[in-house]
Amino acid sequence: MAKQLDPKAPGKRRGRARSSKTPAAPLLAWTHEQQYPDTPPQQNLAVAGLFAGVGGIELGLHRAKHRASLLCENETGAAAVLENRFPGIRLATDVRELKAVPSDVQLLAAGFPCQDLSQAGMTKGIDGHRSGLIGEVFRLLRRRRVPWLLLENVPFMLQLARGRALEVIVSELEELGYRWAYRVVDSRAFGVPQRRERVFLIASLDHDPRAILFKDDVGPPQERPFDRNLAFGFYWTEGVRGLGWAVDAVPTLKGGSTVGIPSPPAILLPSGEIVTPDLRDAERMQGFRPDWTRPAESVVRKSMRWKMVGNAVTVPVSEWIGRSLAKPGNYDGTWDPVLPKGSPWPRAAWNIGSGRHASSVSTWPERRTRSPLQEFLLHPTRPLSLRAAAGFRARTKLSSLRFPTGFLDAIDAHIERVRQIEPHGRQVSRRAQVSP
Repeated sequence: MAKQLDPKAPGKRRGRARSSKTPAAPLLAWTHEQQYPDTPPQQNLAVAGLFAGVGGIELGLHRAKHRASLLCENETGAAAVLENRFPGIRLATDVRELKAVPSDVQLLAAGFPCQDLSQAGMTKGIDGHRSGLIGEVFRLLRRRRVPWLLLENVPFMLQLARGRALEVIVSELEELGYRWAYRVVDSRAFGVPQRRERVFLIASLDHDPRAILFKDDVGPPQERPFDRNLAFGFYWTEGVRGLGWAVDAVPTLKGGSTVGIPSPPAILLPSGEIVTPDLRDAERMQGFRPDWTRPAESVVRKSMRWKMVGNAVTVPVSEWIGRSLAKPGNYDGTWDPVLPKGSPWPRAAWNIGSGRHASSVSTWPERRTRSPLQEFLLHPTRPLSLRAAAGFRARTKLSSLRFPTGFLDAIDAHIERVRQIEPHGRQVSRRAQVSP
Protein backbone atom coordinates (compact mmCIF):
# COMPACT_ATOMS: atom_id res chain seq x y z
CA MET A 1 0.00 0.00 0.00
CA ALA A 2 1.03 3.58 -0.49
CA LYS A 3 0.69 6.22 2.16
CA GLN A 4 0.29 9.96 1.80
CA LEU A 5 3.03 12.08 3.24
CA ASP A 6 2.22 14.45 6.07
CA PRO A 7 3.95 17.70 5.06
CA LYS A 8 4.30 18.69 8.72
CA ALA A 9 5.75 15.42 9.98
CA PRO A 10 9.43 15.71 11.03
CA GLY A 11 12.13 13.69 9.33
CA LYS A 12 10.13 12.79 6.21
CA ARG A 13 10.89 13.60 2.58
CA ARG A 14 8.32 15.52 0.64
CA GLY A 15 7.72 15.27 -3.09
CA ARG A 16 6.78 18.60 -4.60
CA ALA A 17 5.19 19.62 -7.87
CA ARG A 18 7.69 22.22 -8.96
CA SER A 19 5.56 24.33 -11.27
CA SER A 20 5.32 28.08 -11.01
CA LYS A 21 1.72 27.88 -12.19
CA THR A 22 0.36 25.18 -9.94
CA PRO A 23 0.64 24.81 -6.17
CA ALA A 24 2.61 21.96 -4.69
CA ALA A 25 0.46 18.89 -4.14
CA PRO A 26 1.00 15.96 -1.78
CA LEU A 27 2.46 12.95 -3.53
CA LEU A 28 2.53 9.30 -2.56
CA ALA A 29 5.51 7.63 -0.96
CA TRP A 30 6.09 3.92 -0.62
CA THR A 31 6.77 2.45 2.79
CA HIS A 32 10.30 1.14 3.11
CA GLU A 33 9.41 -2.55 2.78
CA GLN A 34 7.32 -1.84 -0.33
CA GLN A 35 9.48 0.77 -1.99
CA TYR A 36 9.56 -1.10 -5.31
CA PRO A 37 6.29 -3.05 -5.48
CA ASP A 38 5.53 -5.36 -8.37
CA THR A 39 3.36 -3.87 -11.08
CA PRO A 40 0.68 -6.39 -12.11
CA PRO A 41 0.20 -7.25 -15.81
CA GLN A 42 -1.86 -4.69 -17.71
CA GLN A 43 -3.49 -6.75 -20.44
CA ASN A 44 -6.13 -5.95 -23.04
CA LEU A 45 -6.30 -2.29 -22.05
CA ALA A 46 -8.93 -0.08 -23.67
CA VAL A 47 -7.06 2.80 -25.33
CA ALA A 48 -8.04 6.34 -26.27
CA GLY A 49 -5.63 7.78 -28.82
CA LEU A 50 -5.50 11.58 -29.02
CA PHE A 51 -3.61 13.32 -31.84
CA ALA A 52 -3.51 9.82 -33.32
CA GLY A 53 -2.06 10.76 -36.72
CA VAL A 54 -2.05 7.62 -38.83
CA GLY A 55 -2.15 5.34 -35.79
CA GLY A 56 1.47 4.49 -35.02
CA ILE A 57 0.90 4.29 -31.26
CA GLU A 58 -2.46 2.60 -31.58
CA LEU A 59 -1.30 0.01 -34.13
CA GLY A 60 1.63 -0.97 -31.93
CA LEU A 61 -0.61 -1.29 -28.88
CA HIS A 62 -3.05 -3.34 -30.96
CA ARG A 63 -0.25 -5.72 -31.93
CA ALA A 64 0.42 -6.11 -28.20
CA LYS A 65 -3.23 -7.17 -27.68
CA HIS A 66 -4.60 -3.88 -26.40
CA ARG A 67 -7.65 -2.36 -28.12
CA ALA A 68 -8.57 1.09 -29.36
CA SER A 69 -11.79 2.49 -27.93
CA LEU A 70 -11.53 6.08 -29.20
CA LEU A 71 -9.35 7.85 -31.77
CA CYS A 72 -9.05 11.60 -32.25
CA GLU A 73 -7.38 13.30 -35.22
CA ASN A 74 -8.21 16.56 -36.97
CA GLU A 75 -6.15 16.32 -40.18
CA THR A 76 -8.45 14.99 -42.88
CA GLY A 77 -5.90 12.75 -44.60
CA ALA A 78 -4.75 11.10 -41.39
CA ALA A 79 -8.36 10.72 -40.25
CA ALA A 80 -9.13 8.91 -43.52
CA VAL A 81 -6.31 6.47 -42.75
CA LEU A 82 -7.63 5.85 -39.24
CA GLU A 83 -11.16 5.32 -40.48
CA ASN A 84 -9.94 2.74 -42.98
CA ARG A 85 -7.39 0.95 -40.80
CA PHE A 86 -9.39 0.96 -37.54
CA PRO A 87 -12.93 0.23 -38.76
CA GLY A 88 -15.70 0.48 -36.22
CA ILE A 89 -13.70 2.58 -33.76
CA ARG A 90 -15.18 5.91 -32.73
CA LEU A 91 -13.29 8.71 -34.48
CA ALA A 92 -13.43 12.28 -33.15
CA THR A 93 -11.97 15.15 -35.14
CA ASP A 94 -11.44 17.88 -32.53
CA VAL A 95 -9.96 17.14 -29.12
CA ARG A 96 -11.33 20.44 -27.84
CA GLU A 97 -14.86 19.15 -28.34
CA LEU A 98 -14.31 15.97 -26.31
CA LYS A 99 -16.16 16.43 -23.05
CA ALA A 100 -14.65 13.41 -21.29
CA VAL A 101 -12.65 10.24 -21.85
CA PRO A 102 -14.99 7.24 -22.25
CA SER A 103 -15.55 5.37 -19.00
CA ASP A 104 -14.06 2.12 -20.33
CA VAL A 105 -10.69 3.69 -21.26
CA GLN A 106 -7.76 2.52 -19.13
CA LEU A 107 -4.90 4.03 -21.15
CA LEU A 108 -4.87 7.52 -22.65
CA ALA A 109 -2.24 7.85 -25.39
CA ALA A 110 -1.22 11.16 -26.93
CA GLY A 111 1.57 11.79 -29.39
CA PHE A 112 0.79 15.47 -29.06
CA PRO A 113 1.80 17.80 -31.93
CA CYS A 114 5.53 18.34 -31.95
CA GLN A 115 5.94 21.05 -34.59
CA ASP A 116 6.42 23.80 -32.01
CA LEU A 117 8.94 21.71 -30.06
CA SER A 118 11.12 20.18 -32.78
CA GLN A 119 14.37 21.69 -34.04
CA ALA A 120 12.86 21.53 -37.52
CA GLY A 121 9.78 23.45 -36.39
CA MET A 122 9.32 26.98 -35.14
CA THR A 123 10.48 26.17 -31.57
CA LYS A 124 7.71 28.13 -29.88
CA GLY A 125 7.69 25.68 -27.02
CA ILE A 126 4.80 24.34 -25.00
CA ASP A 127 2.80 27.53 -25.59
CA GLY A 128 2.88 27.10 -29.36
CA HIS A 129 -0.49 26.82 -31.07
CA ARG A 130 -0.07 23.12 -31.83
CA SER A 131 1.91 21.80 -28.87
CA GLY A 132 -0.23 23.88 -26.53
CA LEU A 133 -2.94 21.33 -27.23
CA ILE A 134 -1.32 19.19 -24.52
CA GLY A 135 -3.50 21.28 -22.22
CA GLU A 136 -6.49 19.41 -23.62
CA VAL A 137 -4.99 16.18 -22.32
CA PHE A 138 -4.85 17.59 -18.81
CA ARG A 139 -8.35 19.01 -19.11
CA LEU A 140 -9.61 15.50 -19.83
CA LEU A 141 -7.50 14.00 -17.04
CA ARG A 142 -8.91 16.47 -14.54
CA ARG A 143 -12.37 15.39 -15.62
CA ARG A 144 -11.47 11.71 -15.22
CA ARG A 145 -8.10 10.45 -14.04
CA VAL A 146 -7.42 7.55 -16.39
CA PRO A 147 -5.29 4.79 -14.77
CA TRP A 148 -2.50 4.96 -17.37
CA LEU A 149 -1.10 7.70 -19.60
CA LEU A 150 1.34 7.46 -22.53
CA LEU A 151 2.85 10.60 -24.07
CA GLU A 152 5.30 10.88 -26.98
CA ASN A 153 7.26 13.81 -28.36
CA VAL A 154 10.61 14.98 -29.70
CA PRO A 155 13.72 14.97 -27.47
CA PHE A 156 14.26 18.66 -28.17
CA MET A 157 11.54 19.27 -25.59
CA LEU A 158 14.17 18.42 -22.97
CA GLN A 159 16.28 21.44 -24.01
CA LEU A 160 13.90 24.03 -25.47
CA ALA A 161 13.48 26.94 -23.05
CA ARG A 162 15.48 24.93 -20.48
CA GLY A 163 13.00 22.09 -20.66
CA ARG A 164 9.99 24.17 -19.72
CA ALA A 165 7.63 21.96 -21.73
CA LEU A 166 8.55 18.88 -19.73
CA GLU A 167 8.44 20.84 -16.47
CA VAL A 168 4.87 21.89 -17.19
CA ILE A 169 3.87 18.34 -18.12
CA VAL A 170 5.34 16.52 -15.13
CA SER A 171 4.19 19.21 -12.70
CA GLU A 172 0.64 18.76 -13.93
CA LEU A 173 0.98 15.00 -13.55
CA GLU A 174 2.31 15.34 -10.02
CA GLU A 175 -0.54 17.63 -9.09
CA LEU A 176 -3.01 15.06 -10.40
CA GLY A 177 -1.37 12.32 -8.30
CA TYR A 178 0.40 10.43 -11.10
CA ARG A 179 3.71 8.64 -10.83
CA TRP A 180 5.70 9.13 -14.03
CA ALA A 181 8.78 7.98 -15.89
CA TYR A 182 10.14 9.07 -19.25
CA ARG A 183 12.87 7.79 -21.51
CA VAL A 184 14.39 8.74 -24.86
CA VAL A 185 14.16 5.72 -27.19
CA ASP A 186 15.90 5.15 -30.55
CA SER A 187 13.77 3.38 -33.16
CA ARG A 188 16.83 1.52 -34.45
CA ALA A 189 16.69 -0.63 -31.32
CA PHE A 190 13.60 -2.30 -32.75
CA GLY A 191 14.92 -3.42 -36.11
CA VAL A 192 14.05 -0.51 -38.38
CA PRO A 193 16.81 1.27 -40.35
CA GLN A 194 15.91 4.74 -39.11
CA ARG A 195 17.77 6.72 -36.47
CA ARG A 196 14.81 8.29 -34.71
CA GLU A 197 14.90 9.36 -31.07
CA ARG A 198 11.69 10.22 -29.28
CA VAL A 199 10.68 10.85 -25.66
CA PHE A 200 8.16 8.37 -24.29
CA LEU A 201 6.52 9.16 -20.96
CA ILE A 202 4.34 6.75 -19.01
CA ALA A 203 2.34 7.80 -15.97
CA SER A 204 0.23 5.71 -13.60
CA LEU A 205 -2.11 6.46 -10.73
CA ASP A 206 -1.53 3.21 -8.86
CA HIS A 207 1.58 1.48 -10.18
CA ASP A 208 5.27 2.01 -10.92
CA PRO A 209 5.74 3.19 -14.54
CA ARG A 210 9.44 2.34 -14.38
CA ALA A 211 8.44 -1.33 -14.46
CA ILE A 212 7.16 -0.65 -17.97
CA LEU A 213 9.60 1.83 -19.43
CA PHE A 214 12.89 0.91 -17.74
CA LYS A 215 12.62 -2.87 -17.51
CA ASP A 216 14.66 -3.50 -20.67
CA ASP A 217 18.06 -1.99 -21.40
CA VAL A 218 20.83 -3.43 -23.57
CA GLY A 219 22.69 -0.22 -24.37
CA PRO A 220 23.46 1.15 -27.83
CA PRO A 221 25.91 -0.58 -30.14
CA GLN A 222 29.11 1.18 -31.09
CA GLU A 223 28.38 3.66 -33.88
CA ARG A 224 29.83 2.44 -37.16
CA PRO A 225 32.26 4.61 -39.10
CA PHE A 226 31.57 5.59 -42.70
CA ASP A 227 31.95 2.45 -44.79
CA ARG A 228 31.44 2.35 -48.56
CA ASN A 229 30.26 -1.26 -48.22
CA LEU A 230 27.21 -0.03 -46.30
CA ALA A 231 24.45 2.36 -47.26
CA PHE A 232 24.77 5.83 -45.77
CA GLY A 233 21.73 8.02 -45.11
CA PHE A 234 21.88 11.80 -44.90
CA TYR A 235 19.78 14.95 -45.27
CA TRP A 236 20.29 16.45 -48.72
CA THR A 237 18.51 19.58 -47.41
CA GLU A 238 21.43 20.32 -45.06
CA GLY A 239 25.18 20.57 -45.55
CA VAL A 240 26.24 23.76 -43.77
CA ARG A 241 25.72 23.14 -40.05
CA GLY A 242 24.88 19.46 -40.10
CA LEU A 243 24.52 16.34 -42.17
CA GLY A 244 22.12 14.21 -40.18
CA TRP A 245 24.05 11.20 -41.33
CA ALA A 246 23.42 7.60 -40.33
CA VAL A 247 25.48 4.56 -41.30
CA ASP A 248 23.34 1.64 -42.51
CA ALA A 249 20.23 3.67 -41.69
CA VAL A 250 18.43 6.85 -42.63
CA PRO A 251 18.21 9.90 -40.39
CA THR A 252 14.87 10.77 -38.83
CA LEU A 253 12.06 10.84 -41.37
CA LYS A 254 10.56 14.33 -41.37
CA GLY A 255 7.07 15.58 -41.94
CA GLY A 256 8.17 17.97 -44.69
CA SER A 257 6.45 21.29 -45.17
CA THR A 258 2.96 22.19 -44.02
CA VAL A 259 1.80 22.15 -47.64
CA GLY A 260 3.01 18.61 -48.21
CA ILE A 261 6.33 19.20 -49.99
CA PRO A 262 8.28 16.07 -49.02
CA SER A 263 11.95 15.95 -48.09
CA PRO A 264 12.87 12.27 -47.90
CA PRO A 265 16.45 11.55 -46.85
CA ALA A 266 19.10 10.68 -49.40
CA ILE A 267 20.92 7.35 -49.35
CA LEU A 268 24.42 6.74 -50.69
CA LEU A 269 24.42 3.10 -51.76
CA PRO A 270 27.54 0.88 -51.89
CA SER A 271 27.24 1.05 -55.69
CA GLY A 272 27.89 4.81 -55.54
CA GLU A 273 24.34 5.72 -56.47
CA ILE A 274 22.64 8.39 -54.38
CA VAL A 275 18.90 7.81 -54.18
CA THR A 276 15.80 8.71 -52.22
CA PRO A 277 13.55 5.93 -50.90
CA ASP A 278 10.09 5.10 -52.11
CA LEU A 279 7.22 6.20 -49.88
CA ARG A 280 6.27 2.58 -49.25
CA ASP A 281 9.73 1.86 -47.87
CA ALA A 282 9.47 5.00 -45.72
CA GLU A 283 6.26 3.54 -44.28
CA ARG A 284 8.14 0.31 -43.56
CA MET A 285 10.90 2.32 -41.84
CA GLN A 286 8.19 3.42 -39.41
CA GLY A 287 6.98 -0.15 -38.92
CA PHE A 288 3.85 0.12 -41.06
CA ARG A 289 3.04 -2.20 -43.92
CA PRO A 290 3.49 -0.72 -47.42
CA ASP A 291 0.71 1.66 -48.46
CA TRP A 292 -0.64 1.98 -44.92
CA THR A 293 -1.32 5.67 -45.58
CA ARG A 294 -2.81 5.18 -49.05
CA PRO A 295 -6.43 5.76 -47.86
CA ALA A 296 -5.45 9.40 -47.36
CA GLU A 297 -5.40 9.87 -51.12
CA SER A 298 -9.19 9.84 -51.10
CA VAL A 299 -9.14 13.32 -49.54
CA VAL A 300 -5.62 14.79 -49.99
CA ARG A 301 -2.90 14.62 -52.62
CA LYS A 302 -0.37 11.81 -52.51
CA SER A 303 2.54 14.00 -51.43
CA MET A 304 0.81 14.69 -48.09
CA ARG A 305 1.44 11.05 -47.16
CA TRP A 306 5.11 11.89 -46.60
CA LYS A 307 4.11 14.34 -43.89
CA MET A 308 1.92 11.72 -42.22
CA VAL A 309 4.70 9.13 -42.25
CA GLY A 310 7.28 11.62 -40.96
CA ASN A 311 5.02 12.68 -38.09
CA ALA A 312 4.10 9.12 -37.08
CA VAL A 313 5.29 7.12 -34.09
CA THR A 314 7.41 4.09 -34.97
CA VAL A 315 5.09 1.12 -34.58
CA PRO A 316 7.55 -1.41 -33.07
CA VAL A 317 8.37 1.06 -30.27
CA SER A 318 4.74 1.40 -29.21
CA GLU A 319 4.34 -2.36 -29.57
CA TRP A 320 7.23 -2.84 -27.13
CA ILE A 321 5.51 -0.49 -24.69
CA GLY A 322 2.29 -2.46 -25.11
CA ARG A 323 4.08 -5.74 -24.44
CA SER A 324 5.81 -4.22 -21.42
CA LEU A 325 2.44 -3.17 -20.03
CA ALA A 326 1.20 -6.73 -20.42
CA LYS A 327 4.37 -8.15 -18.85
CA PRO A 328 6.03 -5.59 -16.55
CA GLY A 329 9.50 -6.12 -15.18
CA ASN A 330 11.47 -4.73 -12.27
CA TYR A 331 13.55 -1.63 -11.82
CA ASP A 332 15.60 -0.66 -8.79
CA GLY A 333 16.28 3.05 -8.72
CA THR A 334 17.84 3.06 -5.25
CA TRP A 335 21.03 4.68 -6.49
CA ASP A 336 19.47 6.99 -9.07
CA PRO A 337 20.55 10.57 -8.26
CA VAL A 338 18.04 13.21 -7.23
CA LEU A 339 17.28 15.85 -9.86
CA PRO A 340 17.84 19.27 -8.28
CA LYS A 341 15.35 21.97 -9.14
CA GLY A 342 16.29 23.80 -12.31
CA SER A 343 18.84 21.21 -13.45
CA PRO A 344 18.87 20.08 -17.11
CA TRP A 345 16.57 17.20 -17.95
CA PRO A 346 18.46 13.94 -18.51
CA ARG A 347 17.65 11.34 -21.16
CA ALA A 348 15.57 9.40 -18.64
CA ALA A 349 13.98 10.34 -15.31
CA TRP A 350 11.18 9.41 -12.93
CA ASN A 351 9.12 10.36 -9.91
CA ILE A 352 7.07 7.74 -8.07
CA GLY A 353 6.35 9.98 -5.12
CA SER A 354 9.75 10.37 -3.50
CA GLY A 355 10.95 13.21 -5.71
CA ARG A 356 12.46 13.48 -9.15
CA HIS A 357 15.40 11.30 -10.07
CA ALA A 358 17.59 10.75 -13.12
CA SER A 359 18.04 7.29 -14.61
CA SER A 360 20.99 5.95 -16.57
CA VAL A 361 18.97 3.67 -18.86
CA SER A 362 20.03 4.01 -22.48
CA THR A 363 18.07 4.77 -25.63
CA TRP A 364 18.24 1.11 -26.65
CA PRO A 365 15.85 -1.12 -24.63
CA GLU A 366 16.43 -3.97 -27.09
CA ARG A 367 18.75 -4.66 -29.99
CA ARG A 368 16.90 -6.49 -32.73
CA THR A 369 18.74 -7.78 -35.78
CA ARG A 370 17.79 -6.59 -39.24
CA SER A 371 18.91 -6.60 -42.85
CA PRO A 372 21.38 -4.00 -44.12
CA LEU A 373 19.67 -0.86 -45.38
CA GLN A 374 20.41 -1.58 -49.03
CA GLU A 375 18.63 -4.93 -48.68
CA PHE A 376 15.76 -3.43 -46.69
CA LEU A 377 14.73 -1.27 -49.65
CA LEU A 378 12.15 -3.32 -51.55
CA HIS A 379 10.64 -0.68 -53.82
CA PRO A 380 12.19 1.30 -56.68
CA THR A 381 14.35 4.18 -55.54
CA ARG A 382 14.90 7.45 -57.36
CA PRO A 383 18.23 9.15 -58.07
CA LEU A 384 18.66 12.31 -56.05
CA SER A 385 17.89 15.11 -58.50
CA LEU A 386 20.59 17.28 -60.00
CA ARG A 387 19.16 20.36 -58.35
CA ALA A 388 19.07 18.73 -54.91
CA ALA A 389 22.56 17.23 -55.21
CA ALA A 390 24.14 20.41 -56.59
CA GLY A 391 22.48 22.52 -53.90
CA PHE A 392 23.76 20.19 -51.20
CA ARG A 393 27.29 20.25 -52.64
CA ALA A 394 27.29 24.04 -52.81
CA ARG A 395 26.34 24.23 -49.14
CA THR A 396 29.14 21.86 -48.15
CA LYS A 397 31.65 24.29 -49.68
CA LEU A 398 30.43 26.96 -47.28
CA SER A 399 30.65 24.66 -44.31
CA SER A 400 33.38 24.01 -41.77
CA LEU A 401 32.07 20.49 -41.19
CA ARG A 402 34.38 17.53 -41.57
CA PHE A 403 32.88 15.01 -43.93
CA PRO A 404 33.74 11.30 -44.08
CA THR A 405 36.59 10.48 -46.44
CA GLY A 406 35.21 9.72 -49.88
CA PHE A 407 31.74 11.11 -49.19
CA LEU A 408 32.10 14.38 -51.11
CA ASP A 409 33.79 12.53 -53.97
CA ALA A 410 30.69 10.34 -54.19
CA ILE A 411 28.50 13.45 -54.29
CA ASP A 412 30.58 14.94 -57.12
CA ALA A 413 30.45 11.69 -59.10
CA HIS A 414 26.69 11.53 -58.65
CA ILE A 415 26.27 15.10 -59.89
CA GLU A 416 28.23 14.35 -63.05
CA ARG A 417 26.30 11.14 -63.64
CA VAL A 418 22.89 12.74 -63.13
CA ARG A 419 23.83 15.78 -65.22
CA GLN A 420 24.07 13.46 -68.21
CA ILE A 421 20.62 12.06 -67.45
CA GLU A 422 18.86 15.36 -66.79
CA PRO A 423 20.49 17.95 -69.03
CA HIS A 424 17.89 20.54 -68.09
CA GLY A 425 18.00 19.87 -64.37
CA ARG A 426 14.79 17.87 -64.30
CA GLN A 427 14.36 14.31 -63.10
CA VAL A 428 13.03 11.96 -65.77
CA SER A 429 12.63 8.73 -63.83
CA ARG A 430 9.14 7.24 -63.90
CA ARG A 431 9.65 5.11 -60.85
CA ALA A 432 9.24 7.69 -58.13
CA GLN A 433 6.05 8.88 -56.56
CA VAL A 434 7.42 12.29 -55.51
CA SER A 435 10.51 14.12 -56.66
CA PRO A 436 12.58 15.90 -54.04
